[in-house]
Amino acid sequence: MYERKFSRGRSFSNRGRSGSGRRGFSQKSIDVSRYINTSVAQKENIPYTPKHSFADFAIEEGLKKNIIEKGYVTPTAIQDKAIPEVLLGHDVVGIANTGTGKTAAFLLPLIHKVYNGENEQVLILAPTRELAIQINDEFRGFIGKVKMHSVCAVGGTSIGNQIRELRYFNSFVIGTPGRIKDLMDRGVLNLSKFKTVVLDEADRMLDMGFIKDMRMVMSKMNKDRQTLFFSATLSSEIEKLISEFLKNPVRISVKTGDTAKNVHQDVVRIGAGSKIEVLHDLLKKDEFEKVLVFGRTKHGVQKLSDELSKRGVSSAAIHGNRNQVQRQRALNDFKANKAKVLVATDVAARGLDIPDVSHVINFDIPGTHEDYIHRIGRTGRGDKTGKALTFI
Repeated sequence: MYERKFSRGRSFSNRGRSGSGRRGFSQKSIDVSRYINTSVAQKENIPYTPKHSFADFAIEEGLKKNIIEKGYVTPTAIQDKAIPEVLLGHDVVGIANTGTGKTAAFLLPLIHKVYNGENEQVLILAPTRELAIQINDEFRGFIGKVKMHSVCAVGGTSIGNQIRELRYFNSFVIGTPGRIKDLMDRGVLNLSKFKTVVLDEADRMLDMGFIKDMRMVMSKMNKDRQTLFFSATLSSEIEKLISEFLKNPVRISVKTGDTAKNVHQDVVRIGAGSKIEVLHDLLKKDEFEKVLVFGRTKHGVQKLSDELSKRGVSSAAIHGNRNQVQRQRALNDFKANKAKVLVATDVAARGLDIPDVSHVINFDIPGTHEDYIHRIGRTGRGDKTGKALTFI
């Protein structure tokens, strides 16, 4: 366990209202053992043996060739189990840990479905702008030269541009519930002919208070539709949504536990002094190559990023007070290693696929244990290992 105590400097303990609108854990309520796995014997990680290869899937040959050229050979568990069911037209509930490749698990069979269907249209709902943009980018990467169009409908960007794009036929509309509802209210998006919908990170959309928007959107869709529902958790509230939105769904669970087996977790005990000093000392170490730091408040995250930059640490920030262009630039700089550190509120905790994050640091305690799970899921993705540290 990291035992670090400092008594000098100013404190960066972000007090005040949480960026997510929920109170964080009190220090007294923390079960520190939940953030440590160094002393716990881990079960042997038995590799998943897929039944298919990507070459086996019954998808359009041009699409198959494109994804194989992109290096897709052996599917992950969620891809191996979900793709055949989606191709058969079944409603699907997919429960999977973060970083398991579920975006491709629904995009690939749906691109095939649209390719072979006359005027087929797909709606994909995601909880955050960043995740919606990422899904749209993956879609465009998969289709290659296939003539198929999408519009990404998210807040923080020009709604006028999105309205203009919606005047044309788009096979895929990918967006956040609030912006999709806004476009529907303006009469520029009619979902009655959409026969496929994906609810990605449905548990996060529920957590963020999008349930009314989700219900409104779903009520306007074609009743004879295929619904795909993906979540990292399965609660009574999620079960209620499944029974409300899906018909006789095929359930696929490839979740292996609360946290990824290849994320090494530990805590950093802070004394009465400054957390920024502890963080800065850690970031000087060579092993901290690409670090995602989570804070609770928008103001605290920006303040921390600015302070790290003053200390010579290349840093970028993502939070709700930054517009979409600023947030995307920060994310791109981090992905391209122009920024060593990305400081973020929980807006970045779900769904984002950022390559090669060496460490996740919980500078502030997450609001819930589920938030913790999704924060640390930004490292140790796929078959790589990562480390997660929580400041206590």
